[in-house]
Amino acid sequence: MVGEQLGFIGALAILILLGTIILTGFRTAQIAPDVFGSLLAAGISVWFLLQVLVNLCGVLRLLPVTGVTLPFISYGGTSLIMNAAAAGLLLNVARQSR
Repeated sequence: MVGEQLGFIGALAILILLGTIILTGFRTAQIAPDVFGSLLAAGISVWFLLQVLVNLCGVLRLLPVTGVTLPFISYGGTSLIMNAAAAGLLLNVARQSR
């Protein structure tokens, strides 16, 4: 849908933003002050990465459509709430690692 509305540049911008969130999560996992924070940040980053990959593979028809939403973009109230809560946890780990 984003590709239809915003074209290639808009879809690429969305993917770059999601990739930035995921890479920042992995960097946060590396510098976390304790093991729990590191595992939490890595788990949330992998969760976002898998959501993006499954959604993109479904859109490109490489996998069957499973109903996994694109984080922060696709429609779905529960998905948006869970992704926002996970991002809040990730931000908390990043703040404590300073």
